[in-house]
Amino acid sequence: MLNFNYSIPTKIFFGKGQIEVLGEQIKEYGSRVLMTYGGGSIKKNGIYDTVVEILKKNDIEYWELGGVDPNPRIDTVREGIDICKKNNVDFILAVGGGSTIDCSKAIAAGYYYDGDPWDLVIKKAPITKALPIGTILTLAATGSEMDSGAVISNLETKQKLGFGHPSMAPKFSILDPSYTFTVPKNQTAAGVADIMSHTFENYFTLDEGAYLQNRLAEAILKTCIEYGRKAMDEPDNYEARANLMWASSLAINGLLSYGKDTFWSVHAMEHELSAYYDITHGIGLAILTPPWMDYVLDDERVDKFVEYGVNIWGIDKNKDKYDIAKESIEKTYEFFLSLGIPMTLREVGIGDENLEKMAKAAIKHKGGVVGNFKPLYYEDILAIYRKAL
Repeated sequence: MLNFNYSIPTKIFFGKGQIEVLGEQIKEYGSRVLMTYGGGSIKKNGIYDTVVEILKKNDIEYWELGGVDPNPRIDTVREGIDICKKNNVDFILAVGGGSTIDCSKAIAAGYYYDGDPWDLVIKKAPITKALPIGTILTLAATGSEMDSGAVISNLETKQKLGFGHPSMAPKFSILDPSYTFTVPKNQTAAGVADIMSHTFENYFTLDEGAYLQNRLAEAILKTCIEYGRKAMDEPDNYEARANLMWASSLAINGLLSYGKDTFWSVHAMEHELSAYYDITHGIGLAILTPPWMDYVLDDERVDKFVEYGVNIWGIDKNKDKYDIAKESIEKTYEFFLSLGIPMTLREVGIGDENLEKMAKAAIKHKGGVVGNFKPLYYEDILAIYRKAL
């Protein structure tokens, strides 16, 4: 196991009714709040009214930034920064899923930068500090409620890039599984795929000795398999929603990657799909994962797929190694398909017209290569895109 430094500073309030701590938690950091949210579902399910009531009760001034897009855009970040600077905002409250939280993180970091916030995303300028952030999670997917990273899109440049800084980690996150009861089936499915992909990116490595991290990863994958379909069929099943919500946070808060050398690959490839076609992130990840698995399978990596197939899917360990590996990939594909996820690029409106551009873009900011389970170069990425058509 490799050396690592451990710090997950976000305070978590998990369970029913935890919204009651909101006022006191905000007041530890400020009293002038920018509340961010997405398409307005929080107004339909009553969460918005609850939040506003708490803010008013605690004499907390607030401004709103609604309409954050599923792939949050730099234009919205600029708008949020402008609101914050004009009104001396000292705290940002993100009410929603990962997109709303990511947008809020970018606003928080951009508040202290005099130039264009896109400079921070492309690392043209360093992040020095960020406004404090709190989150009320309404979708189990990205894990952004418990990490210090964000992903922002720029439609003009056709880029979707990740960036981060320790100061961007939320100060607190309220995780009430009942707030995800109204999430539509397709978004629930995409969220499950996102959680699993985060876990795959940390699980499929060539590191030795990180036994505990691998078992933790397997527990999260089995949780998604156990509760993913159940949450779709029984949307108000608290047990299913709670397990998925906690899996979302643990999949990407660092626990699975500590002690390992992780360099993600499928996410880098998917970001280009979203940048060019604005598709749902989790759907793109699900489509690309089986072709990626099939492409990287070889003699050096087959044992990892055996481990995955035996421990996750219960495949007979006495079978031929490659038979186990291929069966595990097929079961992964079948599981995503069982969630109603379209499993080819063509099904989501992506043909071969931009594959070469996307393959080049995927490695542009990665030193010419993505991933280290099996390093992928331009030709490799292009081949995986074509397999996914």
